[in-house]
Amino acid sequence: MSLRRFVEDHEGVQRGLVLANRSQPEQLRSMLAGVFTEQPVTVDEADVEGVTEDTVLLLDESGEVLAESPLDAVSSSLLFTNSDAFVTGSTTLEETSIPAVVEGLEGVNFRIRGYPQSHKEKLLLIAVSRHIERAAWQQDAGTHRASFQRLSRIVDEQGTHRVYEKLGASDVETHVYGVDDGGTDWATELGVSVHAGDSADYRDSWFVIHRPPEAAGPAAPDPYALLAVQDETGVWDGFFTTDPDEALPVDDYVRRKL
Repeated sequence: MSLRRFVEDHEGVQRGLVLANRSQPEQLRSMLAGVFTEQPVTVDEADVEGVTEDTVLLLDESGEVLAESPLDAVSSSLLFTNSDAFVTGSTTLEETSIPAVVEGLEGVNFRIRGYPQSHKEKLLLIAVSRHIERAAWQQDAGTHRASFQRLSRIVDEQGTHRVYEKLGASDVETHVYGVDDGGTDWATELGVSVHAGDSADYRDSWFVIHRPPEAAGPAAPDPYALLAVQDETGVWDGFFTTDPDEALPVDDYVRRKL
């Protein structure tokens, strides 16, 4: 058993995005389509009665509208930013947000090239990772687990350091995972628990998981899990979900095995 098995066993869903009643330049439609060129997410354009100009609609396999977001919100979160905004901290945890149509892509099986093959494709999962971190911080409760491949990234990336400084100072039980490539003296200062190893699960996994406290009862928020694994070519396969039947087994595996 490994984290890769969860990805291989995940039955992905199909989703579609429709840019409704576009008034902004065609370049934006092209950029939006480019984000999902290699993904099981279609991008179309249409005139839709009763919908505001420049609205992005999220559709399921049957064509039912699941969510909608202004094109400006989608552009600012995906099209006109890059991963450096999260690495450097120019996009703070407080400012982090993803539009409803992006959050609604949960369950899709993504296949994303990492650097240097692509500078942009991982941005979607980076944005979702920050979204989960923000949710954990705002709830100020439960358990948060995140992997970094190399633990030094937590202190080398200013934006990441700030996020985990906030989580470590909160009432969220925060755990970080990865290969120890430079010592972990910073862990006590940050207030996080470190789990170091050199197996494939540590080297090649990307997970961000928030598990609300069980004592919160039926009104508790859903768990949230992002999981991706990297192959030898630097390509990441993964998904994100709020389905307890999918998120909690991943959390259980990490807790018991890593």
